[in-house]
Amino acid sequence: MLTLISAVCDSSVVDYLKDPELLINTLLHNFGGWMVAIVALIVFIESGVIFPVLPGDSMVFTLGILHSRIPVAMWITFLCLIVAAILGNVVGYWLGLRYGRGLFKTDARFLSTQNLHKAEDFFEKYGGRSLVLARFVPFVRTFVPIVAGIAKFEFRSFITWNIVGAVAWIGLFLIGGELLGDIPFITHNIEMIAVIIIVVSVLPMVIEYARSRKKSKKNDCSTNTL
Repeated sequence: MLTLISAVCDSSVVDYLKDPELLINTLLHNFGGWMVAIVALIVFIESGVIFPVLPGDSMVFTLGILHSRIPVAMWITFLCLIVAAILGNVVGYWLGLRYGRGLFKTDARFLSTQNLHKAEDFFEKYGGRSLVLARFVPFVRTFVPIVAGIAKFEFRSFITWNIVGAVAWIGLFLIGGELLGDIPFITHNIEMIAVIIIVVSVLPMVIEYARSRKKSKKNDCSTNTL
């Protein structure tokens, strides 16, 4: 672990968040097969342990691309990441059930009431399916299981949707990365692909925000007219 901290200190954290290939290669150099466990830890934390800024999508995708260089069978990697994703959501659910809205503050950077309301709207709109859909949306995937706990969503249904979401999310990015890893353009442009993944993941939130702003302005105009 000290080796990882030392390696990370050689470059800023921001560099690693922007360049998952750099992070993967650093982990490969220092840990070899153990990097699968480290990526699994990142997936676990991002899946509901109240730290939504880790590059889960791009990390899993990059891991798939470079997996041929890792001395761990793909099925083991796949299983480890799925279990990490499922357990992360369970922790989020438990936090919501145990601490409720007290986890969120108006002026908080991440655990803000604004993020809570967005996750609640998402959960209210899609119900159990939100646990699958949220997997593909940064930030939202961290907060939705917490909201499910706050809402006291039936645990059996929660686990079912949780498993489906974890398998779909990890399967798409990990196996997709492995299948595309033989394409030279993909291998040589991992950073660009990672940015595209992040942009596509965030796009639904941007569209929803723009719609909300437009609707709010329209309501304000109607109020002023009256």
